[in-house]
Amino acid sequence: MLPEAAQQVDLLLECRWLLPMTDDQPSLEWQGVAIDKGLIVGYWPLEEARQRVMPDRVHALHQHAVIPGLVNAHNHAGMSLLRGYADDLPLMSWLNDHIWPAEARFMRGDFVADGTRLAMAEMIRSGTTTFSDMYLAPEDVVDSIAEFGMRAQLCTPLIDFDIPWSRNFTHGLEKTRALTDQIRPFPALSLAFGPHAPYTVSDESLTLLARAQQALGLPIQMHVHETADEVNQGVTAAGIRPIERLHRAGLLGPGFQAVHMTQLTESDMALVKSTGTSVIHCPQSNLKLASGMCPVKVLLDQGIPVALGTDGACSNNDLDMFDEMKTAALLAKGHSGNAQALPAMDALAMATREGARALGLGDITGQIKTGYAADITAVDLQALNTVPVHHPESALVYAVNSRQVSHVMVAGKLLLEHGQLTGIDEKALLDTVAQRLSEMTTEYTQ
Repeated sequence: MLPEAAQQVDLLLECRWLLPMTDDQPSLEWQGVAIDKGLIVGYWPLEEARQRVMPDRVHALHQHAVIPGLVNAHNHAGMSLLRGYADDLPLMSWLNDHIWPAEARFMRGDFVADGTRLAMAEMIRSGTTTFSDMYLAPEDVVDSIAEFGMRAQLCTPLIDFDIPWSRNFTHGLEKTRALTDQIRPFPALSLAFGPHAPYTVSDESLTLLARAQQALGLPIQMHVHETADEVNQGVTAAGIRPIERLHRAGLLGPGFQAVHMTQLTESDMALVKSTGTSVIHCPQSNLKLASGMCPVKVLLDQGIPVALGTDGACSNNDLDMFDEMKTAALLAKGHSGNAQALPAMDALAMATREGARALGLGDITGQIKTGYAADITAVDLQALNTVPVHHPESALVYAVNSRQVSHVMVAGKLLLEHGQLTGIDEKALLDTVAQRLSEMTTEYTQ
């Protein structure tokens, strides 16, 4: 039975296909999604929606699939300015011989902020509304993220030695505490500890981290079991596998986000499952650095939550979550030898609902659901590469070019409309990037 009077709302999205990415994973046709004051009011069959609500505006998305905004659960946004800087190298050579020296030379706060702006523009243009950022100078990107309107988790870079952001691990913890005050006025921002990896963090530092987590209640995101060499060196140094070392330090749990996880034994996975730890899969970066392959199908079969991230533009080399979903789905099939591994709808869940849950935002975003933030992406499927649409989830994961993203909103505010960035001067941004490249080239050749 319909209400006697229609509810006044800000916006009605009239969708050809709606994939709300709730746990039952429905795929619906001809739906109306009502949005008011930045929140999702509800959705109904289109004719019913037109009677239930009286919108100030209507977006007719009659050839589009509408999904929750994509969640990039692991990124180093400021590294966009190092895109293509050190390609075709194994992880440790890439880090030690190229990336860390380049960061020491170039990555001041203003550089990081400009790199982050470039990354956000790219992510918005390709349908991402939320990202987790583990990088230098997090205090210098707060205003830019707020200006661009995205939702973000900032992971403070914690490491035992001197880096451009901190002198040592203890100093990094002190700066993390200060950053909690800085982000408080920004409801779309959250904070996490970002210790680099087990091989760059001592037992003493892990103890300090556990105490700081108890005091501040922040989640932890960390590169873990990224390569076989890392694991082997960890066993040689500590006598136990790195994931067990983290567990003994009291760090694993629902608030722990383990990134990469390409080297896992049955006992490793049992430990991850028993503690409620989340895994963040970065397939393209892992392939490019030849780090290994995360056993996604096995993890999912055991009920271990898996989210999806691009990693940074320096090791991917783009931040396109549609491309990442396709790679994740294909890699899971090839790695497991099972064509049914990671079907399209499950890959889409990793990039939306499961990403939000991994970042502790599962009650806010990642689903199109009454009371959730209106973080929404619309994709035009009327294109040569996506028609005919037998199953919209298949088109989204296996066929879409991210340039088909037409609308992106966060908390009901349009950041992309009809394929155009609404609050970003793209030409000015490109000019800034060109200037940064010139500065880096000049400094590097001197």
